[in-house]
Amino acid sequence: MEIFYFIVFGAISVVVAALELSKNNKDRINTTSAFNSFKNNYIVVYSLMMAGDWLQGPYVYFLYTTYGFGKGDIGRLFIAGFGSSMLFGTIVGSLADKQGRKRACITYCITYILSCITKHSPQYKVLMLGRILGGIATSLLFSAFESWLVAEHNKRGFDQQWLSLTFSKAIFLGNGLIAIVAGLFANLLADTLGFGPVAPFDAAACFLAIGMAIILSSWTENYGDPSESKDLLTQFKGAAVAIASDEKIALLGAIQSLFEGSMYTFVFLWTPALSPNEEEIPHGFIFATFMLSSMLGSSIASRLMARPTLKVESYMQVVFVISSVTLMLPIITTFLVPPSNVKGGGISFAGCIQLFGFCTFEACVGLFWPSIMKMRSQYIPEEARSTIMNFFRIPLNIFVCIVLYNVNAFPITVMFGMCSIFLFMASILQRRLLVVSEIHKSRSSDWMAMKERVSEEEPLNI
Repeated sequence: MEIFYFIVFGAISVVVAALELSKNNKDRINTTSAFNSFKNNYIVVYSLMMAGDWLQGPYVYFLYTTYGFGKGDIGRLFIAGFGSSMLFGTIVGSLADKQGRKRACITYCITYILSCITKHSPQYKVLMLGRILGGIATSLLFSAFESWLVAEHNKRGFDQQWLSLTFSKAIFLGNGLIAIVAGLFANLLADTLGFGPVAPFDAAACFLAIGMAIILSSWTENYGDPSESKDLLTQFKGAAVAIASDEKIALLGAIQSLFEGSMYTFVFLWTPALSPNEEEIPHGFIFATFMLSSMLGSSIASRLMARPTLKVESYMQVVFVISSVTLMLPIITTFLVPPSNVKGGGISFAGCIQLFGFCTFEACVGLFWPSIMKMRSQYIPEEARSTIMNFFRIPLNIFVCIVLYNVNAFPITVMFGMCSIFLFMASILQRRLLVVSEIHKSRSSDWMAMKERVSEEEPLNI
């Protein structure tokens, strides 16, 4: 492997270690032992859930090819997963507000375990069923667990600022360290030990089962709206009204869809971008480098959110602009760096530049996740949290399905340019969200001040 990859990985590792070891009192939030116990329990469960997800990623496509399916068949399987997340996942996720978030988290474990079991069958219909189950599970993963955490955090009376500590640590471990370890462990099982491409899915099922056991034994139930009068359709209407009537919620949903849509598109495009002439690149090592970059971003986010005077809405504008610039690099290098027509070989100079940019984008992803979680905890009403969060994923899943279906129809530079524009739009909407939130806060302060004046004057009028 070229020394270039080791230098990039080593440099990012040093920066991450330096950031974590150099934290001072300003970068830390003083908490209680009760909260630390609660936080650690959630992070263990979340890490196990993410391990179950990350273990599957590197071998899904490869497993389908070993069963003899071509690119078209595999593409339809992936589209089925995202389509399922959009349709069935939205319904199942919304039930969490009504039937309980703990039950929804358990449902995620069972559904994903069943999805892993289907990978043992070479039958296309069985694999399609597995993708549908996986799509439902994905919706629950990105809504039910966060909804349970926010509700339980508030129910136990913990400080609102402490949520940012749980979010940043969960992303640092679950979307960073766990992803790296899971990728290496999957490679160990499938290739080094020779158990084949199904082995990582079996390991994922085991981790999910362990996490489910912890949930069953240590989590309490909480609800969004436990009233018996509301049916599912009423919940959908209530969530739609909340989004339409509150500009902050609508802006947050648009920002999330624009960023995540660009992020998922990047997942499909980074390989052909770095190897346009079939250059030999170490995919697993680059993936680990990306995850390390994500850890860097979440580490920076924890420092930023530890400062009560610094608003998430403010610094995220900069994050979106930087991410927009990084995804412009494949277009910029096309014009500035002479293209190579040599097939094979090592990564090109343009590829090296793009890799630095892609690592920066992944750092922005690491910043995005805990920050968007923090904003969702502030703006989304508790009684419809899971429902609204799954509403946000509908345009995202539609967008990803369209990209998957037309991934070969447009040049790669056009796709990156589209993502860059989306990210710049997200920065503009983030600016608007900051303005709207400030106006709302100002009005709330004026209203509270008026109530206090009225309460002070009332005794004088008696």
